[in-house]
Amino acid sequence: MSDEERTPLEGGQKFRLSVEDGNVSDVGLQADAAAPKVDHGERVVEYSTPRAKLIEEASQAIRTDLRAYPRAMAAFEALHNDPEALAHWDMANYITMRKLGYNDHGRVHAFITGAASLAITELLLEGGVKPDLMDSGIGDADDVHLVVILGTMLHDIGNQIHRVAHEEHGVRLAMPIIDRIMGPLYPDPFRRTKVRSFILSCINCHDLNPAPLTIEGGITAVADGTDITKGRGRKAFSLGSVDIHSISALAVDEVVIERGKNKPVLINVTMNNSGGIFQVEEILAPKVIRTPLRPFVELRASMRAAGEEQILSRVRLEGDAFVMDLDSGEQVAVEIMDSQKKTQEAIIDNLGIGNDSR
Repeated sequence: MSDEERTPLEGGQKFRLSVEDGNVSDVGLQADAAAPKVDHGERVVEYSTPRAKLIEEASQAIRTDLRAYPRAMAAFEALHNDPEALAHWDMANYITMRKLGYNDHGRVHAFITGAASLAITELLLEGGVKPDLMDSGIGDADDVHLVVILGTMLHDIGNQIHRVAHEEHGVRLAMPIIDRIMGPLYPDPFRRTKVRSFILSCINCHDLNPAPLTIEGGITAVADGTDITKGRGRKAFSLGSVDIHSISALAVDEVVIERGKNKPVLINVTMNNSGGIFQVEEILAPKVIRTPLRPFVELRASMRAAGEEQILSRVRLEGDAFVMDLDSGEQVAVEIMDSQKKTQEAIIDNLGIGNDSR
């Protein structure tokens, strides 16, 4: 895809992951108004190119977003070239894709979610939202970006040990990498340890088990939830994993993160088939509802006009429910309850335990 063929990001858009003809076509990031002008073509990651080229272009996009934050930039450069991190990503992918038949959880997923996390971070800051690192007085915006990029890009490495408890495994595996990267950037061990705690929280809470308590942890969780397009699902599908996860992922064409009208962040999901609503309901929506980002994120999903015979045309998240606009003109509200919440409530109802009011 040439620079001329790329669709430029529209006003307010910070991140775009789109799919054309069954393949992921590009990831786009929009430059800040106050920053030096950068041609959008230089910030697009092409999935039609070889894997190594994809990661190179993703790196360039992230560098552009971090150019005003020297510590975060230095941390990304160190992580990008760290052999231990590279090995962790590859082995996490081996276990999740080859052994479990899941979607991509390796380098590509790390770079996509890293880019998405920076887009969300910028929109929150522009909207006047103070991440916990800043609100606590421990750090500044540079530190926030460092926490978000390291926490998000390392969030899934624990899968190399096992999917079960992969969050806890990830924290232990990430510690030496984080310490190695942060050492030269934070000579004061007292401050370094405080900042590091936010990174470890991002990793430990990204899958809502437990749910994150910080804005930074919420950013990582939501960014992880945005990687639901069919470019990711097609990999698992082609390896023989045919289930609701891989099939529904094939129904999601595009995810756009942009400036919202009523809230700082708007996430727009475009589907070619209503089966994609599973991805939105089970993966993305819970990560908006059950994180500190809930007051600051709008979530909408819509169908392409050229898709299947349509049952629904648009879905939007309102509180804990999806409000669906049907083609007949009717509206239907359906409460969202993710699988972890269902399990927890079943335990409380049937065993009478876990209903702690603390």
